[in-house]
Amino acid sequence: MKAILTLIGLMGLLGWSVVVAAQPDASARQKAAVCAGCHGENGKGANPLFPKLAGQNVTYLSRQLHFFKDQTRDVPAMNAIAGTLSDEDIMLLSEYYARQTPVPEAGDGSTDGEKIYRAGIADKKVPACIACHGPNAEGNEPAGFPLLKGQYVAYTVKALGDYASGVRGEAKAPMRDIAARMNEEEMKAVAAFVATMK
Repeated sequence: MKAILTLIGLMGLLGWSVVVAAQPDASARQKAAVCAGCHGENGKGANPLFPKLAGQNVTYLSRQLHFFKDQTRDVPAMNAIAGTLSDEDIMLLSEYYARQTPVPEAGDGSTDGEKIYRAGIADKKVPACIACHGPNAEGNEPAGFPLLKGQYVAYTVKALGDYASGVRGEAKAPMRDIAARMNEEEMKAVAAFVATMK
């Protein structure tokens, strides 16, 4: 009898744990519903000019949401949305999107883009992207460097262009100087390469 009661107790604890674990995801999904129009269901993409969020690391996502909230990054639609989020909301959403699986774009990528990604452009002093974003473009969570694999080509080119022009340059972002040394064809090549990475 004691063994049965212990088993029932354990089952109850496990069931409670499952409910507790499910609540943050349910709450995050509810909050993420407003994001889906631009970023797609579960952050898997909806418009090539807006970033996919699925699989993006928590440090990068939460930092960017805070930048939007305090208007360090000036994007009116995102400023308005992030302005309504508490710090807890930002962490909840960041963790939710980080748990989603990124979806690569179709195609074979770009051999020129792969060369730039893996070796940089020596004569322009453009470092290899792999140094900060990892061998599989998975990003660097502790440093807050973003995951790039599977990202839309158009969005990556836009982001690089924004860094190069100084439109985007929060917290003295190293990408400002790097992107400024690249031309549009080089940006497109790198973007095409990372878009198809799995």
